[in-house]
This record gives sequence, structure tokens and C-alpha cells, in this order.
Amino acid sequence: MTFVSTAKPPLTPIESAHWFLFQKQRLWVVQEGEKIRIPQTSDLKKTNLTPPGDYFFGMLNGQPCYAAELEADQVIPEAIRQMELRQVFRRFESDFVQAAGLAGHLLAWHRNHRYCSRCGKANEDKEDERAKICPTCGLVNYPRLSPAIIVAVVRDGKLLLARSPRFPEDFYSVLAGFVEPGETLEDCVRREVFEEVKISVKNIHYFGNQPWPFPDSLMLGFTAEYAGGEIKEDGIEISHADWFPPDRLPRVPPKISIARELIDWFANKG
Repeated sequence: MTFVSTAKPPLTPIESAHWFLFQKQRLWVVQEGEKIRIPQTSDLKKTNLTPPGDYFFGMLNGQPCYAAELEADQVIPEAIRQMELRQVFRRFESDFVQAAGLAGHLLAWHRNHRYCSRCGKANEDKEDERAKICPTCGLVNYPRLSPAIIVAVVRDGKLLLARSPRFPEDFYSVLAGFVEPGETLEDCVRREVFEEVKISVKNIHYFGNQPWPFPDSLMLGFTAEYAGGEIKEDGIEISHADWFPPDRLPRVPPKISIARELIDWFANKG
């Protein structure tokens, strides 16, 4: 399977398509015994469902992909179940995950940018690229993307992991935070780590990245080494933090996330 993100729909109609349908920000999936899948055009026909508007956003294994947001009172067909987007990340192959994440990201953008922020008129979809344009004043608006760093900090063979007040009691992850205007990514790593746990870091190196559509982040992963200070949680973003050896890690994020990639890198590197 290969997913290709594109704003240009096929030149000729294709009967079979994938439909990423969201209702109250939950994705519709077809339940077939123990298996689940993304609805196809044929599934919509069987239930006489016509989405209130649709948005083409890419091709998956040669089939077009459409996203649509259903009304809150839309009756759910018997064969359909709803899933949180985070559940989709755990249940589907990577290409379907990529497509579902982009669909959710773009629908949030559509929902929140219906009107021009400069003159208040209704926006239109730009024909030649993925953007919205105000027909009155010409302001062009692109899908919002919020860059954020996520970093694995290592000290003497131990990894810095922290728990947010939003997490379950036994769940920990590496530190992360949004990039501020005028800030380099390395400066953001230093600032976020110091703000959250009062630790200084050095030898910051790029690791990788991952789109994270909750709702519109791009996670930029880094590794770093401890440079000084003692852990002091900020009490807001972080309720507890500590250094963990690779053989005594707490409950950590699932493998689909770059947070887990960073943790696995630490656990396996030596």
C-alpha cells in the first residue's frame, strides 16, 4: 500500500474510493467480524449515505481518498462503528494511518477556517493548490501546521521520562513542546526541557519527524545529553520526572509514535 498526498483529483471519475468520514471528530469504520476497514464507495451506496460535501486529499493504492464531516445527528448504519483517531493509529497499517491522520488534520482546518480572518467573508477552496482564498480581499490561507520538538535526554545510561497530569498514573514519555516564533529548533529543545524540569542539555542532534494530527502538529525528534541541574517539575505540564535505565522503563507510548521510536533508540543503543 502506498499513500500519496495530493490536492489534484483524478481527471476521470473512479467508482471505488476510500471515504474517511468523521462524526464529532470520530472516524467511521466498517466492522466485519474481528476486522475493521475504511468505508468504500459501495458501503455508502448500500446505506444511501451522501456526505454533506467531500474533500479529495490523496490516492491510496491507486484509489482516491475523500474526507467528509458528517452531521452530529447522522444515524450510524448497523455495520459502522466509530473510532477515536488515536485508536486508528493502533489498528491500521501505516499508509491508512497516514491517510486518516491527514484527513482529520484537513477537516479541522476546513472547520476552523471557513471565513477570512482579515475581512470576514466566506473563504473558497483555491483551485491550483491546497489552500483557501478569500474572493473579496484575496487573502490566501494554507493548512495550519504547528511544529513541536520531542527529545530523548540521556544521562549516564539513563533516560529522562516524565508524566503529565493528563497521563494515567503509570504512563511516562519523553519531553515535548511547541516551537515559538523566532526560535530555532535547538533553542526550543533547551527551553522546553529547562522550563518543564529545570535540566540543561547539550549535544542536541536531529533524530526524525512525524506528522501528529492532534490536531495539526509536526513532531521533530531530537536526542540530547544531560548538561546540568537537578529535576524540578513545573507542576503544570509535568507532575513527575525521573531518570530510567533501559531495563526498568515504565509504561511508555505505543510503537506508532515517534516518542516510542526515541525510547526504543535509547533502549537498544547499548
